[in-house]
Amino acid sequence: MTTEHAVALYFDGKPDAAKKRLQKLKAAELITERPRRPFEQSILFLTRKGLMLLQEKGVLTKYPSFDLPVLERRTHVSDRTISHELEVMDVKTAFHAAMKTTGSFTIDEFSTWPLLNEFRAYRPGYDGAEAPVKPDGFIRIHEKAKDGSVWELTPFFLELDRSSEVQETLVIKAVCYRDYYRRGGFAVRNGATRDDFKKFPFLVLMVLQNAERRNNTALHLLQNIPPILTFVYLSTFEEVTRDPLGAIWIRPLDYREATDGTQFAPERQSVSFGYRSQPKREAFVEQKVRKQSILADDAEA
Repeated sequence: MTTEHAVALYFDGKPDAAKKRLQKLKAAELITERPRRPFEQSILFLTRKGLMLLQEKGVLTKYPSFDLPVLERRTHVSDRTISHELEVMDVKTAFHAAMKTTGSFTIDEFSTWPLLNEFRAYRPGYDGAEAPVKPDGFIRIHEKAKDGSVWELTPFFLELDRSSEVQETLVIKAVCYRDYYRRGGFAVRNGATRDDFKKFPFLVLMVLQNAERRNNTALHLLQNIPPILTFVYLSTFEEVTRDPLGAIWIRPLDYREATDGTQFAPERQSVSFGYRSQPKREAFVEQKVRKQSILADDAEA
């Protein structure tokens, strides 16, 4: 994460307090910075000493087991991977900031460690074999009622679009999530049996780089057989980092309703994962589509 992420997530937006504490953690060699040029932002990560301390204190008992060389390799990941992970943290920071303004909603869990949320699902094109899926995040949100009782919203898995990712990859991921739900994988994760899968619904939040990729993904999800209608919520990175709890999300169903009877209707579009640029469509959809808030979710696979 960056210093700005730390300020927002752990120091209540107080940069001076964050700066002093981070300096102490660096001096104690518990955290350090990735090498950077003078004009680049500071990117913080745990040192070997920091990780060993967390292990000694039992903080990492719920995390997957790994050896220390794995941590050292994490300091040498590509710039593209770092950029993606920082964008995930941008989304996490936006969610935490937005929650503070609601009064009744709180984040119970927002995990961004893919290995912690990894699961296996049947994936198209794998000849019936299961493939691993590593979500970018997992989110649980609680709502506190006026009588003091606490309710948990339908949980969310987070997928942050990489601009280099082909559209087919996003659709395949959505199909894998649906398989994970319908075959009871998520129910088992929550201590139930596979037959109880309907008691453990979840939604998938896909954050796309722009409206064009959002609309193309919605179209391809509708053209999937069977179509995915309301299981996936889509928005843009700009909208999510500005107001993730607002009415900024569209479901494939919303896209279908907005384009029904027009030249942009799914049944009038070719089934292809090739690049599509349709400025007129983007303007039309933005004007006509009914956007949703995830605080009033309606999961249906």
